[in-house]
Amino acid sequence: MDNQDLINLVMGCVLTVLGWFARELWSAVKELKIDLANLRVEIPTKYLHKDEYREDMREIKNMLGRIFDKIDGKVDKS
Repeated sequence: MDNQDLINLVMGCVLTVLGWFARELWSAVKELKIDLANLRVEIPTKYLHKDEYREDMREIKNMLGRIFDKIDGKVDKS
């Protein structure tokens, strides 16, 4: 076996490993794109929008304010 055959064998092995690695990366990127597309569809249905959250928090704060006002009015003064 001469030097050229050895170089061809080593380069063939290296390129085979690099090709396998590139194929794995390519398939991973394709899966990530699919997952991202699914996530874009799911997020609006599962999570609350900021304006809805603010509106709900405003209602809760108003209710707590009325409760505290009633409690302050019922405090026994010694």
